[in-house]
Amino acid sequence: MKHILGIALLSAISLGAQAQEWTGQGEFGLVLSNGNADNLTVNGKLDFKYEEAQWLYNVYALALRTESSDVNTANRYEIGGKAGYKFNERAYMLGSARHENDDFAPYEYQTTVAIGFGYKAIDSDTTQLSFEAGPGYRRYQPVDLFVAIPAPGHFIGLDSEGDFIGRGFMEFKHKLSDSTSLYDTLLIEGGKDNTFAQNDFGVQVTMTDKFAIKAGLQVRHNTDVIAPITKTDTLTTVNLVYGF
Repeated sequence: MKHILGIALLSAISLGAQAQEWTGQGEFGLVLSNGNADNLTVNGKLDFKYEEAQWLYNVYALALRTESSDVNTANRYEIGGKAGYKFNERAYMLGSARHENDDFAPYEYQTTVAIGFGYKAIDSDTTQLSFEAGPGYRRYQPVDLFVAIPAPGHFIGLDSEGDFIGRGFMEFKHKLSDSTSLYDTLLIEGGKDNTFAQNDFGVQVTMTDKFAIKAGLQVRHNTDVIAPITKTDTLTTVNLVYGF
């Protein structure tokens, strides 16, 4: 599914824009810790954007991998994108899609598609603020359920499920100085079985025309989880950023 989704996104986007008109950036971060356990966390992200008089596009891919004492303990992979048709300089309609596999979440995979309306509330040289909202559909595979009785217990595989959702998205950028910028995005996907929310906050400091350092805090929350999975995950990163 994720391969089909990725091909569809890239194919649709390539029809609307020339490759040389895209802008983007790549991020990479590495965290090492030693003590009772040797932990290694690697995260990376690619993000591409394009905007012209009538259309706007965005496609991204990210990965997170965690190892403890040379044992792979958790992974998260995500790919997604959107395409929008602009009514004017501020208002647009859009279609979006994303797919993720997440060992930290109450599901093995999750795929969402949505349509909606977007509006650029602020669009100046120093500050940009936009909102998106609309209906969508989510398909996901719940993690296996552990049953303790009879001992020693066993796992029961659950069927994949789907539900209609409401999608909301907010993106904020503010330039504090020529070299320092604030970033914040909020994604909410609410359905009858679970509401997923993710907020990404970051501070980016430019070092050269191409390179920057970005410190980020990500908070992910699911309202409906199966024990021992917790409802809220946080991820703190310090990444090297390359713009192109």
